Amino acid sequence: MTLGEAQRTFALDVARLILWAAAMGYEVTWGWAYRPPEFAAMYAAMKKGIPNSLHGDRLAVDLNLFMGGVYLTKTEDYAPLGVHWKSLRPENTWGGDFQPPTVPDGNHFSRAWEGRR
Repeated sequence: MTLGEAQRTFALDVARLILWAAAMGYEVTWGWAYRPPEFAAMYAAMKKGIPNSLHGDRLAVDLNLFMGGVYLTKTEDYAPLGVHWKSLRPENTWGGDFQPPTVPDGNHFSRAWEGRR
């Protein structure tokens, strides 16, 4: 699969996730989608990301989740979306599963690429 093919299937899966979330009563807004390399480096220096973030490859998105207008901020709030996201395709990874030294990141949804998750 080429990077372009991965990006296109990723975009479709994100659309499916958002539609599923809406059907479950959640409201969704965008957080980070594309992240320029200089921002990835800055976040890595702050221990809030990695320098070669999948956001730079357009294979990751951070979503903001709401229920009844209330912003949900805890990783566990995103767990139902994480389960659904991973069920769509084996390459889909959820930031709530991140293990130390990486901090769990419940609003992060990505497509594994070149050994990065």
